[in-house]
Amino acid sequence: MPNTKKMRKQKRNPFKRNYLPKGPNGGVQLLLIQRVEHLGKQGDIVEVRPGYANNYLIPQGFATIATEHHKRMVEKHKEKLLEIQKSRMDSLRTLADQLKNISISIEANVNEQGHLYGSVGTTEILNALKKMDITLEEHHIKLAGPMREHGMYLVKIQLSPEIEAELRVWIIPGAGSSFTEK
Repeated sequence: MPNTKKMRKQKRNPFKRNYLPKGPNGGVQLLLIQRVEHLGKQGDIVEVRPGYANNYLIPQGFATIATEHHKRMVEKHKEKLLEIQKSRMDSLRTLADQLKNISISIEANVNEQGHLYGSVGTTEILNALKKMDITLEEHHIKLAGPMREHGMYLVKIQLSPEIEAELRVWIIPGAGSSFTEK
């Protein structure tokens, strides 16, 4: 006969995998708080594996447990969420238009042949944009490859899956470079 006193004292741990609601396919049902690429948009109920839910979606704040209360709250505030999403997309479109009209210059050390010592990457582009009071995140900048020579490059900026812009980046020889234009 099992010891019933011990069984009664055990409390349910809300952080265990068993606590998350199971979906019809055996995964975990979550309600997306933000849009997650390749998964769904805000307000969608998705089914994912428990590890993806526990280790990424819930801790990063991209999703929450799909309870009946949360589902009712999303339905109730769907119009407000659409309004917030529309204003966010409008601000991203204005930022994309602003980026199309901007070109930035980055000074880099160059050898006699015009090649850079190293390369220019997203960090240098972000710092140059920050000086112009434009704040982007590193994942927005999509480089085709390393920039290892001086000249003009078109850099793709992806603000959202629907909104893209191109930024002109000029890499110019720094004051201490030994490069001379012929």
